[in-house]
Amino acid sequence: MRHKLAGRKLSRSASHRRALLRNLVTDLLDHEKITTTEAKAREVRSLADKMITLGKEGGLNSRRQALSFIFDEKVVNKVFGEIAPRYGERPGGYTRITKIAPRLGDGAPLVRLELVE
Repeated sequence: MRHKLAGRKLSRSASHRRALLRNLVTDLLDHEKITTTEAKAREVRSLADKMITLGKEGGLNSRRQALSFIFDEKVVNKVFGEIAPRYGERPGGYTRITKIAPRLGDGAPLVRLELVE
């Protein structure tokens, strides 16, 4: 039984799933929008919001926590220098999921995950 277990498995092992989510969060924060499946986007959304919240806190410990999750140091600098100040007054909800056409190969529901303005 799965009572009170959060998160989706995405048909991957734990290490593969963690690497996938870290890559997606890094790309989202770098390019500010990505196209992926709906299940992956729903998982990435909360993690990206947490990284932006760390950027809003702005301390050394927050930067180290972000560096331990985000792969690229340039992206961390972008989060702390550009993205987080943009959302200074916003209490949360930094991402938007917009549904687009199903994928041609397997019909998986695709979405565009982007940072709100």
